Amino acid sequence: MKLPNWLTMARIMMVPLLIVCYYINIKGWNYYAGGILILASLTDMFDGMAARKMHLVSNFGKLMDPIADKVLFMAALLIAMDWGKIGPVIAIVLLAREFVISGFRLVAASDGIVIAAGPIGKWKTIVQLVGIIFVFMEEMFYTWVQIPVGEILIYISVVLSIWSCTEYIYKNRQLLKG
Repeated sequence: MKLPNWLTMARIMMVPLLIVCYYINIKGWNYYAGGILILASLTDMFDGMAARKMHLVSNFGKLMDPIADKVLFMAALLIAMDWGKIGPVIAIVLLAREFVISGFRLVAASDGIVIAAGPIGKWKTIVQLVGIIFVFMEEMFYTWVQIPVGEILIYISVVLSIWSCTEYIYKNRQLLKG
């Protein structure tokens, strides 16, 4: 297995750590969870860079990288919801978007079509990730800025999620005809 795939697998292995941090409820668990999310996002960035620079793009990576991202995001969103930091409607919208996009990609893949993420979808991912990290580490940042930056970023990511999903469906509407 090549380096990018190891990094993807490491990101998947971080999901149970994230869950354990929350459920064992150790003091400062949310900071550990935020640190795990930061580390996971770095592995995501580096596995993509390594795959492209070292020409190590593989079918395994193409399949597992987005799955790793989605599992990580889902775990973080559900923990934030259970913790009471985001509402269930927000979590449902964000998770539903991921399922819709994944479904479209599966249909496209069955026809031999690879659909790349668009710029709005990439911005959604960045804003959502930073928002979730801020939610987990809110106490640290809140003392400086006195506004719920994480929650605001999550709301922005909801708008970007709806926008990117709508755009994605529109641009790939031919898949609905088949």
